Amino acid sequence: MKNKKLIIFSISLISFLIIPLENSYGHGWGIDTTLIDINGRKISVSVELPLYSDKSNDKVISINAIDEVTKENVKNVTFLIGLFHEDKLILRNYFFTPDGNLIIHVIPTEQGVAKIIAEKDSLFGAWYATDSQPIQLEGNIFESGGLFTFEIEIRTIDDPTNVVEDLGVYTVNVSMIETNNYEKPNSNGNIINFKTKSYFDKISDFNYDSINNLITFKMPFNWNEKIITHIPVVHVELHFPKNFTNFLTPSYIGQINGINLFKSNVIIDDYTEEEERIIHFVILQDHLQYLKQEQKKKSDDLPNNMFFSLKTSDKIEFPMSATTRDEKFQVDLSWAPIAIEPNTNTKFVFTIRDGNTGSPLRQSTYSFVILQNNVEIYRTSGNADDGGQFEDYTFKEGQTGPTVIRFENIRGTNSSTEFGLVVVPEFGLFAVFVLAISLFTIIIFNKQFFRSKLLN
Repeated sequence: MKNKKLIIFSISLISFLIIPLENSYGHGWGIDTTLIDINGRKISVSVELPLYSDKSNDKVISINAIDEVTKENVKNVTFLIGLFHEDKLILRNYFFTPDGNLIIHVIPTEQGVAKIIAEKDSLFGAWYATDSQPIQLEGNIFESGGLFTFEIEIRTIDDPTNVVEDLGVYTVNVSMIETNNYEKPNSNGNIINFKTKSYFDKISDFNYDSINNLITFKMPFNWNEKIITHIPVVHVELHFPKNFTNFLTPSYIGQINGINLFKSNVIIDDYTEEEERIIHFVILQDHLQYLKQEQKKKSDDLPNNMFFSLKTSDKIEFPMSATTRDEKFQVDLSWAPIAIEPNTNTKFVFTIRDGNTGSPLRQSTYSFVILQNNVEIYRTSGNADDGGQFEDYTFKEGQTGPTVIRFENIRGTNSSTEFGLVVVPEFGLFAVFVLAISLFTIIIFNKQFFRSKLLN
């Protein structure tokens, strides 16, 4: 095997991430958990909501009480539950569950006042389910998404008559995905369809400034330290058409409350939707702490919201990164020259890494494949002795447009991943910015991998 020197470039073009977050949970997501102390006994109480605010009839609220030592459900629990949305009380009632798993079926109706249908016990008048009558909650409770607050007290435990007092009120915050659509004129007066999707709270005051090419919107947020310590991530998406070229650039400058976000907080996704570009705002707990401290430098009086802004930028950086579907491997890829043109040798520089630790993997065999229009135009195999390697290829006349760089058979396995790029005609670097909208990168990874990578 010939020696190939690993070349590291500090300039990068675009990286795209596909984030399967809709199955992830945490404070401000589809589930939240609080720990209740009952005379030294730790009881974990979790609340789970359906993620989407649609009008389907399969919604349930699930509340579970689990003993932290035995990891078993606590028996004969009576909850006093208060439910709030947008600072308005929806209900405050007692509920009883013999097995520690309280299921409330939500029946969407047009009426604004919540109505409970179930049997009641004789001790607290707590609602409970029977074989013939589950607990049902009627109303337009989940007509809109956003943050829902549950205030929870435990009143009985282990035995239906074992009443416990003065345990305090415990709060959990759970979100349903909120989707909103907006129509805004561009600089030519044409209407552009924008969409936001919030996995935390409701979006308001959406605006597109066509003169400054700037998008802004607000979301309620409590910067209290006790709140932030329970939030693993805040995730908001911005969608707009790929044919809206005024706002299609290699990168963006994002801010929250006037504070510049990190590169990892603003993620471009051109793969999930065929006709749309998605910008993911992904703010992890450490980043929330940073934003809070930066705001406190200006004033101790913190706002009660997040004011998002997004502006186009031509800044480009390498490397691009992708993981294999089984998450065993990560591949980092750069190339030179940045503008890939026919009849000019292109050097593709890559590193094969452990998907969990990010460490380079020595003696990594691979197949390097180039495809255009789903047709393989080049294939070679090699061995990255120290984890890093490069391959050369010169595109021919006519081999322009969207191109896929695929890595197959990594370390002798079926694992593979791929990158998207554009081969431009011979008319300069500006074409990169015009044609870069065709780029995509397939990256599938789990919640733990996602959080660890973005923290770097």
